[in-house]
Amino acid sequence: MISMAILEGGDAPARPALRSRSRDRSVSEHRQQPRGSNVTSFVYRITKYDPADRDEHGSYIGDEDPTSDHGPVEAAYLQAIAAFAEDTGIDHLAIREPGIPGLAHFGLEPTIDGHGLAGLFPPDLSGFHDGAEVPLSLGLELVRGMLRDSGAWCRLEVEDKFAVQVGWDQYVYVSSDEPCEHAFAHTRALGLFPERLDASPYDADFDEPGVQRPADEDFWARLRWSLAVRHAAILEEGYLHNASRWHRLTGGTLDEVRARLAPRARLTVWPDLSADVDAVLASLPDEGPVEFVWEDENGVVSSTTADESEYRELAARVAGARAATALSLALDERHPLFTGVLPDSDGVLRARWRTEPTPSDRNWAFMKTLRRGQICTGTVVEIASFGGTFVDIGGVTAMINIPELSWRRFDHPSDVVSVGQEISAEILDVDLVRERVSLSLKALQEDPMPQFVQQVGQITNGVVTKLAPFGAFVRVEEREDGFEGLVHLTELAEGHLDRPEDVVQVGDSLTVKIVGVDLPRRRITLSHLQAFAPGEP
Repeated sequence: MISMAILEGGDAPARPALRSRSRDRSVSEHRQQPRGSNVTSFVYRITKYDPADRDEHGSYIGDEDPTSDHGPVEAAYLQAIAAFAEDTGIDHLAIREPGIPGLAHFGLEPTIDGHGLAGLFPPDLSGFHDGAEVPLSLGLELVRGMLRDSGAWCRLEVEDKFAVQVGWDQYVYVSSDEPCEHAFAHTRALGLFPERLDASPYDADFDEPGVQRPADEDFWARLRWSLAVRHAAILEEGYLHNASRWHRLTGGTLDEVRARLAPRARLTVWPDLSADVDAVLASLPDEGPVEFVWEDENGVVSSTTADESEYRELAARVAGARAATALSLALDERHPLFTGVLPDSDGVLRARWRTEPTPSDRNWAFMKTLRRGQICTGTVVEIASFGGTFVDIGGVTAMINIPELSWRRFDHPSDVVSVGQEISAEILDVDLVRERVSLSLKALQEDPMPQFVQQVGQITNGVVTKLAPFGAFVRVEEREDGFEGLVHLTELAEGHLDRPEDVVQVGDSLTVKIVGVDLPRRRITLSHLQAFAPGEP
C-alpha cells in the first residue's frame, strides 16, 4: 500500500485520522489573541527515506516500509528530536490540539487500546489537553505513539521557540529558533535524513476568517439565561479532537459542571433532550449514520454513532433511558444554539482550534463591535403588533421601542417609519446575554420641547384635541404632530366645573397661557383663565 506522504514527498496536510464526524475543521488561530505559535526560522523534515530514492518530482520511489519498526529506527527518531531540543535549550513541551481517531482511521497500523496513551496519562486522559505542559521525556513518548500510529496525535511546542509535528509515514518536522547544526549532524549520524524546509505542512492554519467566541463570563451568563427560559439544557464538552463529554444542565448544576471542564475545551450548547425516547428512535433516518445522545436512568449523558444496520442494537442499549435526541452528522443539519472555547484562567483565549459558528455566534461577533452611543444604519424589516420596530443593522435585528421613535406625538409607528426604509439610529444598549440591541431614532433628532421653556408666560391659541375628566388637552403648535398641553378643570373657567364638556368641545379653538414646561416629564401646563387680564371675559 502506497500512502499519501510517499506519493507527495511527505508534504501531506493535517492527519485525516483526526477528522471527526465530517464536521471538525482544521485548527486555526483565535483572532482575539494573535500569537506567533509556529517557529519559522529553522524548519527541518526528518525521515528515514533516502533523498536519493526520489524521482524528479520529489516523490519517494524506494521500497521502505512506512510503518514503525518499534526498534532502532524509531529510537533514532527520538534521539534526533532530543538533540534538536538540546540545541534549542528546551526541556518541556506544550501539547497543542490533541486528538484521538474519529469514525475513520487512515493509519497503516491499527490503533491500540488507550490510543497509545496508556501509562502516560490516566484512563480518563486528564492532563492530555491543549496547553498542557509536559517534560521532554513525556513529549518523546508521545512522539513514539504518533510514529506507531497508536491513535492519539498532537502538536508539541514551546511558543515561538520550538515545535515537533509527526506526519504521515514517519515524516517528522522539527522547528526551532536556533540553527541546530549539531542536531542536524547528529541526525545524519543516526542514519536518518534531515532536510531544511521553508515551513512545516503541519503548522496550525492561522488563516481561517472570523472571531472565535470565548466561553467567558458573557458566555456563561448567556447560558444561564438560556436555561432559565428553557432554550438550552445540554452542554457538549469537546475536550479533544473527536472526543466529547455531554452534560445535562440545570440552574443548580451549571457551576459544578463548569468547574470540572477540561482546559481549553470546545463547548457546544444544545436544546434539551426529548423525554419521548421511543419517538426519537422512530424518527431515525432510513440510511446514513447519526449521533444518538441519551440520558440513562442514573442521569449520565452519553453519545454514540449508529447507522440503520445498528438501530436494533441501539434501541436495546438505550432501553430505560430518560431522554434522548438524534443529531445529524452533516454539518449543515446540526443546529446547536451557540458555542465557545474555554479561555485560560487569566481570561485569555489561547486555544487555536475553532467551533463551527452558529447564528448566535455570528450575532455575538457582530454585537461585540457595537457600543452605546454609536450611530448605525439599517433597514426597517418589521413593525410588530405591539409597536416595536425591528431594524436589520447588518445581519443582527435591533429594536426601537415606541418612545424612542420620535420626540413628537404619533398614533402608530408607521406614522414615523415604514418597512423597507433605511434609517440611521443611535445604539442605546447592547445586551450580549439576551442578544438584544436597542436603538433610538429620536436620539439623532433635536428635541423641540426645550424651546417651550422660553415661551412660558406667553399667550397663544390652540385646538382642543382631547377631553379627560380632569381637563382638556390643547395643541399649542400649528402642526398635526404639535405638542399638547393640559388645561386643568380649575383653569378652564371660574367657579366649580364638573366636566370640561360644559365649556369646550374637541376641535374648538381655545386661547391659553403657557404656564409651565416640565422637561423631564415632558408635560406642558396651560391655563385658559390666566390668558385674560382680571375682569375680562
